[in-house]
Amino acid sequence: MTAQPAAAPAAEDHRAIRLGILLMLISMLLFSLNDAMGKYLVATYSVGQVLLIRSAAALLILAPLLWRAGLRPLLKIERPGMQTLRVLLSAAEVYGFYFAVGYLPLADVMTYWLAAPIYVAALSPLLLGEKVGWRRWTAIFLGFVGVVIALDPSAATLTPPAIISILGSFAFAFLLLSSRALRATPDLTLVFWQTLGAAFVGLATAPFGWATPSGGDFLLLGMLGVVAMLAHMGMNRSMKLADAATVAPFQYTMLLWAVVFGWAFFGDVPRPAILVGGAIIVAAGLFIFFRERKVKAPVIAEH
Repeated sequence: MTAQPAAAPAAEDHRAIRLGILLMLISMLLFSLNDAMGKYLVATYSVGQVLLIRSAAALLILAPLLWRAGLRPLLKIERPGMQTLRVLLSAAEVYGFYFAVGYLPLADVMTYWLAAPIYVAALSPLLLGEKVGWRRWTAIFLGFVGVVIALDPSAATLTPPAIISILGSFAFAFLLLSSRALRATPDLTLVFWQTLGAAFVGLATAPFGWATPSGGDFLLLGMLGVVAMLAHMGMNRSMKLADAATVAPFQYTMLLWAVVFGWAFFGDVPRPAILVGGAIIVAAGLFIFFRERKVKAPVIAEH
């Protein structure tokens, strides 16, 4: 008699985890489309200009939602210090990505960025209090090995764009962790402030190297904002539905999309080091996910 009421929350938790995973997969596809369009556009326009128009379009799409919600959710900020740090990291992360992708193949930059889930899994015990056993620590270590292999450290590969990619992946990892830590903050609030932060960065840097876009490019610049906004909202919701170490490894699907889009749109053929390192990173991430699911399975069954 007592087991039946307890089973409902367990089933709801399981459905929430599956929905979180699905949202993360969709968000990563949207991010990849956004990245491919961004790589095309930064070949002609400055990063600041791309950020400015992209953010303005996103804020325009957000306007009806903001009007409906009112100012109260935006001004009643949970943990202001964490929110401010999150906005700064978000602006630095997106600026760094567009800068790097202007010089490196899409698959290279994406592989460096995909180190972020490894950092999330490594830092989640310290910052989020999530438990990580020795098996997952082993997978985290192997993930770092994959990053080193993909980076292929040498005078030829340790270029400023590559270094910025690594730093950007750290910023992205803390962005993911902050989404989990700020789970009580509405998704609309999170997306609004990080979009506004990117808009200010774009406004400050756009005058340097401004080029008037054509009609088609202006439309693409605006689409960047819409696609990125939807991707961020899906990712934020995903991180609230399931713990960081469970959903974060699914960001590795971006590597597949990066290889496909890079080859189809830009003729990029991934370096062997990128393929080997990327494969190790993906394998480590998948192990972390399946280990997490296995560890939680007995707990769910007991309820």
